[in-house]
Amino acid sequence: MNEKLKIYDEKMQKTIHALDTELASIRAGRANPNILNKLTVEYYGTPTPIQQVANISVPEARMIQIQPWEKKIIKDIEKAILMSDIGINPTNDGTVIRLVFPELTEERRKELVKDVKKKGEASKVAVRNIRRDGNDAFKKLKGTDVSEDEIQDLEDQIQKLTDKYIKEVDAAVDAKSKEVMTV
Repeated sequence: MNEKLKIYDEKMQKTIHALDTELASIRAGRANPNILNKLTVEYYGTPTPIQQVANISVPEARMIQIQPWEKKIIKDIEKAILMSDIGINPTNDGTVIRLVFPELTEERRKELVKDVKKKGEASKVAVRNIRRDGNDAFKKLKGTDVSEDEIQDLEDQIQKLTDKYIKEVDAAVDAKSKEVMTV
């Protein structure tokens, strides 16, 4: 691949990765430990991801179990969950925290699908903006030692990259929408 195109390909890949990360944090009625990825807890004065201070497991389809390695931080983990936007009240038996996910209503599922599509649309816009930046950079090459044909070729290649990543966004959005709508 052309060096001039590589930068834009990497930026588009990062956009897809960011979308995948965002979609993973949307809960679809099933317990998914990824919803805890953004949560941190004060541990010896340092904000630390929950995964680094506790064992996280999914014993049942709609339950996440968090077992801290030190019992004294159980209250801090519980507080972090309550302060987050997860929307689930944790239950604590002194050694383990449990998050029980309620069944999603049809209405809530449709809202989540709309949210998924919005995130997908935002990613498509980001990919198209990267294409525009690339095309602007290629147009500035006119008058240098790069020929008109080479510039046209670069523009065609970045369009193909854009099409490829737009398809990936659509596939990710479709897969997540199906997952959310599955009861």
